[in-house]
Amino acid sequence: MASLETAVDQRRWWKEILFILGFYLVYAQIRNQFGSNGLFATSTTTAADNARRIINLEKKIGLFFEEQLQSFFIDWGWFLWFWNVFYGSLHFVVTIGTGIFLFRKFPARFLRYRTGLAITTALAMVGFATFPLMPPRLLSTPPPYGGSMTDFAFVDTLAVHGGLWSFDSGTLQALSNQWAAMPSLHLAWAAWCALALIPILKSPWTRLIMWAYPVATSFGIVVTANHYWVDGLAGLIVLIMGMECARWISRMRFS
Repeated sequence: MASLETAVDQRRWWKEILFILGFYLVYAQIRNQFGSNGLFATSTTTAADNARRIINLEKKIGLFFEEQLQSFFIDWGWFLWFWNVFYGSLHFVVTIGTGIFLFRKFPARFLRYRTGLAITTALAMVGFATFPLMPPRLLSTPPPYGGSMTDFAFVDTLAVHGGLWSFDSGTLQALSNQWAAMPSLHLAWAAWCALALIPILKSPWTRLIMWAYPVATSFGIVVTANHYWVDGLAGLIVLIMGMECARWISRMRFS
């Protein structure tokens, strides 16, 4: 039987960088081609109708709380600035840091979790393509990206309280898929980091921080009005599917 540790140790770091960079570029291209400005873009009406469906589902089960949660904090400028920065930066920083740590210290674990993350992200692309979803922050804003739904009071906290970047940037609007809300990769990637690190961290404090990270991400994606809680749940589901596929691939490859 092939040794998983040996197989991973023989890989060069630059090959992993090329693989990850290439995969991300393909992901970004596909994500944006089915987005608000892409070649296969769906209409604003479709994205808004899907938002209505999600909200109606949440109301039906008595768990439509996103609007009330944001309204409670909406005047806390410094607080929402922090969550805007959290949302816009840690998504990449912590995920990349986790990957580097695994590659250097636990190469066998890195291979399995890298594969799981790739599959999770690929599954999310299916969601972006088949279910374009207008995020809460755009519901009451005017076209071309907004739904002009005056019966909702969601606020784009990034536009009001600022952060390290802006959706109003012409370049970002042209490149970004404004309707890639379902599923939430922010929560999927955050939970991936926790699953990858918690079993191998020795310090109780570092384990506690990693437990708190996806919980904080869940709060952040809702309070900034970038996602509905259902998007987060969908993100966890695609993560479970991605990691199960990675586990199956690992068994097939090294059995």
